[in-house]
Amino acid sequence: MRVVFLNKYHYPPHLGGIETYMRTLAEALAARDDTQVSAVVSNESGETLREEVGGVDVLRVGRAFAAASTPVAFGMTRAIRAAAAGADVFHFQFPYPWGDWAWQRAGSPRPLVITYHSDIVRQRFLGALYRPIMRRLLARADRIIVASPPMLDSAALLPHADKCRVVPFGIDPERYEPTPERLAAAAELRASHTRPVVLFVGRLIYYKGVDVLVRAMPGFDADVVLVGAGPFEGELRELAASLGVADRLTIVPPVDDDALAAHFLAADVFCLPSVARSEAFGIVQLEAHITATPVVSTNLPTGVPWVNQHEETGLVVPPGDSDALAAALDRLLTDDALRARLGARARERVLESFTVDTMVAGTRAVYDEVLHEGGARQH
Repeated sequence: MRVVFLNKYHYPPHLGGIETYMRTLAEALAARDDTQVSAVVSNESGETLREEVGGVDVLRVGRAFAAASTPVAFGMTRAIRAAAAGADVFHFQFPYPWGDWAWQRAGSPRPLVITYHSDIVRQRFLGALYRPIMRRLLARADRIIVASPPMLDSAALLPHADKCRVVPFGIDPERYEPTPERLAAAAELRASHTRPVVLFVGRLIYYKGVDVLVRAMPGFDADVVLVGAGPFEGELRELAASLGVADRLTIVPPVDDDALAAHFLAADVFCLPSVARSEAFGIVQLEAHITATPVVSTNLPTGVPWVNQHEETGLVVPPGDSDALAAALDRLLTDDALRARLGARARERVLESFTVDTMVAGTRAVYDEVLHEGGARQH
């Protein structure tokens, strides 16, 4: 089987939940003897290049510019058309408006499987222009994958409910195992703090709600470590200074896998304070859970509270409520037994339901369903 992935970006230097999912799934599929995997993505620069990464043939199409967080790569249509030769399945990562348009201009190669990551929330004007194109894409899809049951309620997906399948995202537990090197690095990180540590990992952008976390800081006694980068960094530093908590806030640029695992192992609590439906799942919650770190997240109408279940793997609070967030963090930070119980259950739940193996098995089942259906139509 030959699978072609289509996405805005694929691997670092661009970081994000969709990229993490696609990289993990693509490399796991490529490791199978019966599967060839390639990817057509936009490059971060204007250069077009091809490389093999983790067993995946990656074509990075040169980007001309970006608009509303969407890279525009004029060679995308030609690249998709070329990739269609011999492909068994196209696997599209939604949303990517330019990729959607390019796919349709390339002749809408099929079979098409879409992973529907999130609704388009903030770009209302562009969303209105894109909506007719999006509807054609969803209508032409053979199957649509969502990562959690709550995403089935998306208004865009309701007309296509019969084609939707739930396949939870998964992570590789070995990437976060407490090796001696990671434990030593975690101990060094802990030694640099005199208070407990609340960790956040992700881009510093509006929908992550990191400003809500900073506003909550006067309500609990812990240091906050943000691992990530983004346009809100300056505002977050200014907000912390205005609240008198700047000495308790540390912002660390994105780090490699080993350093990231060490940060999770060093943390007492993980916080995902997202405030908008753009946060549809929160893979980073699984990364915290596998290290037995309980999570405080928000009750968004997405998969976020389905992943981090209230009073089972962590605590869930209303989005945008800094007082409730502070109370939940304070409760976990001051109750060792609760923190240990929730952390242990969090790790168990990842191993039960959210591993790479379960994600690959579910995705392959969707591919096989599509291919079997196509074969039946031919006969």
